Amino acid sequence: MNKAYDRYASAVFLLIGVSFVWESRKISESSYGSNVGPDIFPMGLGIIMILLSIRLFYEVMKTKTSASEEKSNPDYKRFLLILVASLIYAYFLEDIGYVIGTFLFLLFSFQVIERGKWLVSLIVSAVFSYGVYYLFVKILEGSLPGFPSWMNLG
Repeated sequence: MNKAYDRYASAVFLLIGVSFVWESRKISESSYGSNVGPDIFPMGLGIIMILLSIRLFYEVMKTKTSASEEKSNPDYKRFLLILVASLIYAYFLEDIGYVIGTFLFLLFSFQVIERGKWLVSLIVSAVFSYGVYYLFVKILEGSLPGFPSWMNLG
């Protein structure tokens, strides 16, 4: 753990989170036919970033630096794989729908992070992608890209 880097990163993410919350207040409160306004997710993301940056800063201050602290090299291969996967996910989201796109993205990301454990990856990816879709579309009456039209699932 690089304490100086983590400390600066927590400050930067705190500022980004605050700016997300601040700027989300300028977005209109409701969208057409939806009880969930477009300001909800940026505000939620900002709040989560604020809380996680505070947690990171706390963890950095809590840990003791040892003289034999190991240098760790960033894992660029995994980072680039997930970055490319997220760009592909964003590009095809409208075409393949939220549930299928999120399921495939999560499944791929879980396997990049830790190979094996296919059953756990499949279950978590499926439950998360459909659960968030159901919560947002059915319960909160928001809108997300549904299933592709060729699937005829309505």
